[in-house]
Amino acid sequence: MIHTIVKKLYFYGKTFCSRKEKEPFIVRSYRLIFLWLLFFLFLVLLSSKLTYLMVYESRSLISKGNDRVMRTAVGSLERGVITDRNGNELAISVPVKTVSVNCADFHKYNGLNQVKNLQEIASVLDIDYDYLLKRVGKPGKKNTVFLARQIPEPAAKFIQSLHIRGFIIEDELKRYYPTGEINAHLIGRTNIDGNGVEGVEYKFDELLQSEPTKRLHIKDMRGNVIKDLGFIDEGKKSKNVVLSIDQRIQQVAYRSLKYAREINQATSASLVLLDAKTGEVLAMANSPSFNPNNMTTYNSYKARNRVVTDLYEPGSTTKPLIALGALELGYTNWNEIFDTAPFLVNGKEIKDSHPMKYANLFDIIKYSSNTGMAHIALKMQPSEMMDVLQKFGYGKKTPLKLLGERSGVLPLTRRRWSKLEQATTGFGYGIMVTPLQIAQAYSVLANLGVLKPLSILKVKEEPKGIRVVKEEDVIKMLKALEAVVEGGGTGGEAMVEGYRIGGKTGTAKVAVAGKYGKDYVGTFVGLAPMSNPRFVMVVVINEPHAGKFYGGAVSGPVFTEVMNKVLQVYNIPPDDIDPVDNHIRTLAEKRKAILEMKIRERKKLQNRQ
Repeated sequence: MIHTIVKKLYFYGKTFCSRKEKEPFIVRSYRLIFLWLLFFLFLVLLSSKLTYLMVYESRSLISKGNDRVMRTAVGSLERGVITDRNGNELAISVPVKTVSVNCADFHKYNGLNQVKNLQEIASVLDIDYDYLLKRVGKPGKKNTVFLARQIPEPAAKFIQSLHIRGFIIEDELKRYYPTGEINAHLIGRTNIDGNGVEGVEYKFDELLQSEPTKRLHIKDMRGNVIKDLGFIDEGKKSKNVVLSIDQRIQQVAYRSLKYAREINQATSASLVLLDAKTGEVLAMANSPSFNPNNMTTYNSYKARNRVVTDLYEPGSTTKPLIALGALELGYTNWNEIFDTAPFLVNGKEIKDSHPMKYANLFDIIKYSSNTGMAHIALKMQPSEMMDVLQKFGYGKKTPLKLLGERSGVLPLTRRRWSKLEQATTGFGYGIMVTPLQIAQAYSVLANLGVLKPLSILKVKEEPKGIRVVKEEDVIKMLKALEAVVEGGGTGGEAMVEGYRIGGKTGTAKVAVAGKYGKDYVGTFVGLAPMSNPRFVMVVVINEPHAGKFYGGAVSGPVFTEVMNKVLQVYNIPPDDIDPVDNHIRTLAEKRKAILEMKIRERKKLQNRQ
């Protein structure tokens, strides 16, 4: 532009000189001054514009320049690994691909004419051909659209081999669960964007998530890096989560639980195992389950972690807790004799499934006497019973606080109690708890009266707890619970060969529409070994329809199978068996009878299938 101006000035100057003989000097001087004024004005305007751009528009110009040469490289996202306590992987991320289309490039190079290739792509992506055409749109569409996400790498390579302009293949991660349905309820799952939406994936989502690193580069027009300008955002690395779960136990628990649900034709079944000394959850299983790797068959009914979400009336498993509260408050003692004959309360008969005329507290627990516990409950104030249950952790969520965990139901605000309500609370009616809460309550007994916090993560050292009840009362209660299993009580089917086992059965009717129906919930909570209680397990079989419904009968065999594995895995030495009651069959005879029964049941199930 300046060159052109100079040429014009030269032309006018030459013309002026050629006319100097013809025009007066004054006229020639005015023209020359005018031309120089125009030139000077142009320089002023040009300088002003340059000054304005450099001073007031400098940031904008620098930004536009950087946009042409600077590129931000974003690092890959990753999600932390979830493992069990021994390092076995329970949730990992695997590389997959995302397929998208830049519609402008696709139509610019006449992508719609490649009909055969597009049909093959639709087939590989398992989408309808018409849907594919609808997504890429008509010529003139400029945006980029996704066609499919989380497709396997071979499918992506095939699409790349077709060389259709506009198709973009990008890296992505997909969550994979090696143990499938065994840990599905506990581990949970992520959504398609990699965010935790259920279970442990949701609870520890912030730890498991990462933020990508960002580096700034200067690149040439061909995309080659000329200069690395370093990090602009170092991001955040994901962290791995080590659970307290022992996969060796978990898989046995799930298999046994699934079999028990099928053989008993039950609606559902749940199991939770605790290490009472550390508060760690060693196993947590439910049946039915689902496969988190195949969400096409996902069913919310099967995806519920019933150990923490489902509420049941605990039935007779509540008896030892109320009894310990009565002992603590001085309403009874171990020597008091109770009349356990059937009796009426508010016109309703309370009776036992194992009738006795008289019994002390030891026998009330051993034979699970409703009448005996009703007499004890009627001695106490309802508020006192609620206080006792709260001390054991009922009525509030456990420290795990998993997604969907419920606090249970205790009638704390009820002002008026009928005698019938008061009596039935003594044997577990009128309150609602989760299987996890039952396990937590019995861990207090395993710890000789101390409540320790539960953990779903592996702990490094044994936590401190708070004392709930007196140690001497708990020691005597443990002897009564051992008699439930080893001494001819209601839990004989929960014995483990070579070990002293204690526990409590629970059988409660299921309430439907404000009244009790015909279905039952069978529960067994057991402790092992009784020589030094460490493990606490709760097994719940919900609504069995195969004939048996008592907790000892439907849940006891599951306890036997799983606890046997637990004691082997943790190298617990066998006990010197000394049965509490000599009027029963020997342990070996019981064990043989139980095994024979289980073999017969398995054969029946196989024949039906």
